[in-house]
Amino acid sequence: MRQAAVLVALEGVAALIAALVYVISGFGAAEEDGLNKYGTALWFALMGAGVLAAAWALWTGRRWGRGIAVFAQLLLLPVAWYMGPGSHQWLYAVLVALVAVATLVLLFSPAAVEWLGAQGSSDASADKSGPDTR
Repeated sequence: MRQAAVLVALEGVAALIAALVYVISGFGAAEEDGLNKYGTALWFALMGAGVLAAAWALWTGRRWGRGIAVFAQLLLLPVAWYMGPGSHQWLYAVLVALVAVATLVLLFSPAAVEWLGAQGSSDASADKSGPDTR
């Protein structure tokens, strides 16, 4: 899971860098039709923060980070598809797709699934008495 956390963290950092680039370009460059640079920067900042939070959760052993990380990878695959045939940015498309697939493989590896099962079995046990405090 820590390998996946590192890849997810790199994706979050990349999104925050993209947000910074959009903000800086919004100050200096002329407007482009159909592109709100500050709105796009805000979107990248929010997504980057969410993905970084998921990476932190994976790194520290919290299960909720896996769902966000999987969702982010599933969103990156269509982005990679658009970057290839749609924008003719094949190098970036291949890199994004490879990172997303590698991260999905890590998140669904037997070790990750076993870790997830072990986490779940320690939280809920039929032997525990008292109220459910989950």
